[in-house]
Amino acid sequence: MQKIWDKNLLLDQAVEQFTIGNDAVLDIDLAPFDILGSIAHVKMLKKAGLIMAEDEERLVKELQILYRKTETGEFAIEQGIEDVHSQVEKILTEKLGEAGKKVHTARSRNDQIILDIRLFTRDRLSRLRQEMIDLFDLLLQLGVKYKDYLMPGYTHLQVAMPSSFGLWFGSFAESLADDLLLLNAVYRIINQNPLGSAAGYGSSFPVDREETTRLLGFEDLVVNSIYAQTGRGRTEKAVATALASVASTLGRLAMDAVLFMNQNFGFITLPDAYTTGSSIMPHKKNPDAFELIRGRCNRIQALPNEMQLILCNLPTGYHRDFQLLKESYLPAFDDLSGCLRITYLLLEHLEIKEGLLEKDIYKYIFSVEEVNRLVGEGVPFREAYRQVAEEIQSGRFRPPEKISYTHTGSIGKPGFDKIREKMDKVAAEVDFDKAGKIMYGLLEA
Repeated sequence: MQKIWDKNLLLDQAVEQFTIGNDAVLDIDLAPFDILGSIAHVKMLKKAGLIMAEDEERLVKELQILYRKTETGEFAIEQGIEDVHSQVEKILTEKLGEAGKKVHTARSRNDQIILDIRLFTRDRLSRLRQEMIDLFDLLLQLGVKYKDYLMPGYTHLQVAMPSSFGLWFGSFAESLADDLLLLNAVYRIINQNPLGSAAGYGSSFPVDREETTRLLGFEDLVVNSIYAQTGRGRTEKAVATALASVASTLGRLAMDAVLFMNQNFGFITLPDAYTTGSSIMPHKKNPDAFELIRGRCNRIQALPNEMQLILCNLPTGYHRDFQLLKESYLPAFDDLSGCLRITYLLLEHLEIKEGLLEKDIYKYIFSVEEVNRLVGEGVPFREAYRQVAEEIQSGRFRPPEKISYTHTGSIGKPGFDKIREKMDKVAAEVDFDKAGKIMYGLLEA
């Protein structure tokens, strides 16, 4: 097929392949959204008087058929076709002849790809949001269940003060609530329509950008045509920052779990079905799944930096450098989704050890409790600190039999209800489903 930009000039094959890159593979994920965007665009063209009603009807019908093929896995980008935009136009032209050639009227691949990425991102953020809420719910359930299971708390990775599994699980739940705040913010950024900006400077066709905004369920319009283009990359980087925040939460949980499963800690374990063995050491029970969560989440946390380096010295306008952003950006959603789902699975089957602080190696963990007891009896804090330090050094220290924590956010009062209220408030701030319901209506019209 002749390239849609081809001017009958011979292009070196090595240069051609280098510039196409991995688009044909990556664009499969964008195909459903490219098609939905094209349906909205065609409907707008008809309303604006730029194509006839008969052409609009035939194009929409064929695009709806194509969309169903993306759902069944029948849609493919053929060998030699540059990208999803070219593949869709090729199919439409083969099926509909001259009518198929009209689909690109008043549109550039520049605003087309930006639209595809925004629609893809909007869809994936909605999925991630639900997976985050599911994991949040499980973490709070585990927090309540293991509220009274004490464990060591660490500073500098040294035994510090009494903690609990309830407090530990609750910390990740509250972290996810804050992560969702970021997800809400970037959803608002992404939920703006760039279509109609063409190559970045608008179009002399009388396009109706407000109409495609309505049809695709966008909350607003990216008003300035230049910014619609230069916002590419900048917008994805903002989303990547939100993904990195979620990854940071999951990565820390995974790192803790790897440590706590170590025999020298021995706080938690998993059934054999959720661990792996060694090819040489028969006794091994490895936390590979947690390790891979940690590694994948580290890679996701690197994504904003990678994107910034690609974007950092680009002048105003479109640049082919933008193409490189897709290679790490698109797969990051499946990576993070996988980490959320596997974390949920592992936590469902996590086994918690009881009585950890009864071990003699943890007796000094109660030193602060003894200091506080003395202060309660009227001893000045600094003097109480000195007395307990001397008892520890001389071997005379005896841990108190009871400890008492009454403030919100402590082992005695973890505040699960307040964490739940925080998440419920954040989750209600943005309707992640509204846009999709409107957009998918294009398949029924």
